[in-house]
Amino acid sequence: MNKYELGIDGMRCGMCEIHVEEMVEKKIKAKKSKASHLTNKLVVFSEEELTKEDFEKAFVESGYRVLSFKKEKAIKKLFGWR
Repeated sequence: MNKYELGIDGMRCGMCEIHVEEMVEKKIKAKKSKASHLTNKLVVFSEEELTKEDFEKAFVESGYRVLSFKKEKAIKKLFGWR
């Protein structure tokens, strides 16, 4: 499992967070995602090997922009992935 941490520009409220999470889970086929408009961050867990360009393509129509991209291996914990 891979963990991706992205900086996202354009999120302004809680509804933006939900929109970003749903979009990523559908277009990228992520297992789990969590967005925060307060920190402009998106954390995505996926079994697929993804690139920054994959996320940029997913956000093209939405008006959100990928500002930063970080990938690492996710670690299985007792109550989920970290």
